[in-house]
Amino acid sequence: MVGFIEGCDRRQKLLLPDCVDDYVGEDSPVRVVDVFIDELDLSALGFEGAAATGRPGYNPATLLKLYLYGYLNQIQSSRRLEREAGRNVECMWLTGKLAPDFKTIADFRRDNGAAIRATCRQFVTLCRELGLIAGGTVAVDGSRFRAVNTRDKNYTPGAIRRRMEQIDASIQRYLTMLDTADRQEDEVAEFRTERLTERLDGLRRQMRELQAMEQVVEAAPDRQVSLTDPDARAMATHGKGTGMVGYNVQAAVDTGSHMIVAHEVTNFGHDRSQLANMGRQAKEATGADTLTVLADRGYFSGPEVLASEAAGIVPICPKPLTSGAKADGRFGKPDFVYQPESDTYRCPAGNDLIRRFDSVENGLVLHRYWSSNCGGCALKVKCTPSPQRRITRWEHEHVVEAMQARLDRMPDAMRIRRATVEHVFGTIKDWMGRSHFKTRTLPKVGTEMSLHVLAYNIKRAIALLGTSKLIAAMQR
Repeated sequence: MVGFIEGCDRRQKLLLPDCVDDYVGEDSPVRVVDVFIDELDLSALGFEGAAATGRPGYNPATLLKLYLYGYLNQIQSSRRLEREAGRNVECMWLTGKLAPDFKTIADFRRDNGAAIRATCRQFVTLCRELGLIAGGTVAVDGSRFRAVNTRDKNYTPGAIRRRMEQIDASIQRYLTMLDTADRQEDEVAEFRTERLTERLDGLRRQMRELQAMEQVVEAAPDRQVSLTDPDARAMATHGKGTGMVGYNVQAAVDTGSHMIVAHEVTNFGHDRSQLANMGRQAKEATGADTLTVLADRGYFSGPEVLASEAAGIVPICPKPLTSGAKADGRFGKPDFVYQPESDTYRCPAGNDLIRRFDSVENGLVLHRYWSSNCGGCALKVKCTPSPQRRITRWEHEHVVEAMQARLDRMPDAMRIRRATVEHVFGTIKDWMGRSHFKTRTLPKVGTEMSLHVLAYNIKRAIALLGTSKLIAAMQR
């Protein structure tokens, strides 16, 4: 057809072949990757040097560039990276037209986990030196990522019990069907009897396997066993019946630049023990003398708040409402005012609750308060069905009250937290194709997550500075 733009003849001979550099745009992210890796001291980061004997291997810089290219372009599989290295012009430009096989690519990620994680931290340090990370305030959150382990190959006492009940119900159903088939004498009934017997044998074999696994689970430290990825754990999610087997990824994101300043992969199903840990990592990464950490109520823990303040971190985290008094229409603990000068509480009726005794629960020293005037109080119906309303106070409750006061002075803190950190996880999960981690065990998954975080931070830095300015800043 005529009248359209025509391309060149692919069989045409060229006197001077095209330069590969001409095919890579000046604002391409691969140019940032190339300069960043070339400016690193890979030996200091922990990458292995050249072998003294034998066939020369690939330069760690080449394989690291290839991996960063892959994670920037949603290509995390070593086999797909092998294909891209032989057909993608940007990838050829980046690696010098080298095309390692998939096993070499996969082994590099497996054998250089600590060095790859150090490279991720090095880019955060670079961004801090360039002024992209202001520090001061970070938002912390955790998100569940799926592991290479199906729910059918994850065993807990509850899961084993449910599966045994299902198998037992199936056995009873097949026995009933077998009795019905035995009362018939045609060939179809004989065939059905044989088939039902095979299924019953299979169900009984499954029951024996579950009974053996039940003993293994009971002997496990956390009473949980995953067969495919031994470090993966069952994670609860908000939807009913939507739990997953995976990892809990923690991230601290700078509220100014929205860059990930610290991250960690855990296999705990909750966030309660991560506030001080992530705060300390973020403080070290940003170099701030004092750091404000915004977190949701899932992070609340009195000892964690106390540890954070001891480390120079200012936490802002809402306290969950665990008392059922408010739900029943009675006064809650916030309705009782603590009076530090007399170490008493003043109730809504104006009576003082006196400190009666101390106790230790779960390693925490707790003070108990109550009044002797509850019996004749006119507000007792709205207060407690017990003879006295008792209030419990932790010995370091003042740090929690100070945190609540900070939250009251910053009413938009949780909105800032959501806008800062939650989209980060959504972006990374989209890059993963809403799929699972490609690697197994906690250290390897941590390495894989560091590559995701490094790719995210590189894209974020390019969005903030632009390719040319970022390259010029790295080369200074």
